[in-house]
Amino acid sequence: MESHVCERVGVARGSVSDRTLRRGRAAIAYALCGLAAAMLLAFLVLPLVALVVTMRPADLAAGLRDPLVLPALRLSLLTTSVSLVLVVVPGTALAWFLARREDAVGRWIETAVQLPVVIPPAVGGLALLLALGRKGLLGSSLAHFGIAIPFTTLAVVLAEVFVSAPFFVIAATAAFRRLDPSLWIVARSLGASPFRAFFRVALPAASPSLIAGGAMSWARSLGEFGATLMFAGNLTGRTQTLPLAVYTALESDMRAAQAISLLLVTIAFALLLVLRRGAAAGGGALGFPPAPPRWPREPGR
Repeated sequence: MESHVCERVGVARGSVSDRTLRRGRAAIAYALCGLAAAMLLAFLVLPLVALVVTMRPADLAAGLRDPLVLPALRLSLLTTSVSLVLVVVPGTALAWFLARREDAVGRWIETAVQLPVVIPPAVGGLALLLALGRKGLLGSSLAHFGIAIPFTTLAVVLAEVFVSAPFFVIAATAAFRRLDPSLWIVARSLGASPFRAFFRVALPAASPSLIAGGAMSWARSLGEFGATLMFAGNLTGRTQTLPLAVYTALESDMRAAQAISLLLVTIAFALLLVLRRGAAAGGGALGFPPAPPRWPREPGR
């Protein structure tokens, strides 16, 4: 009898020690994961903090008065606005086509649309130059009509369209795929033509995500550098956008380069803040997922 009791006591002590050991290992794992997350967060935030704290207000004002800033800002606003129109109008039609097509052809087209996201921007600029340059696939034909695209403002717009269009098309395709098919069926059963059903049902229902996709596409155009430099060059007042102005200012005036960088960061931060707040108000309708329910706490924590 005593030996049986001792065995049970030993088993209980062993289980307690095992639980303590497992909790200790879990605590170490949590601590290591938390440390890794904190290091990554610090690495992402520290450069942006340095960009802000290392510049005095007087230097910021002087940098923004640099002759490079105003022409680059004006050109960036013009080209990004035009490129946004060129992306949204045909991009919406392409996204609708991809959302309704689930075969191999649709998947190949979708992959081709996504490709500019993952290739280096300089490669995209070189590809545009080989396609639309004077000796390119289409550029030689355009040259016969006196049309030269490279190193012009039009080249800036086309470079921005190339790098930013996938962001809108991906967001719009996902939005159209999330639509309730019954809405389309009801509209068609009530006599609406496909064209009318698209503009009266599908487009309004997907519009929040389309707005978010357009905003992200515009932001990508605003920050474009590599493809623009390769295809359009860096000509002040003609092809020099804000990112290229940063590159140029680094050679002469660090204050101007830092001021333009702060301007770009401020625009990007404001855009993300507006989209996040819109997503929170609309339950994730602006392309960001709604806030998920809180995870339950781990037992014993």
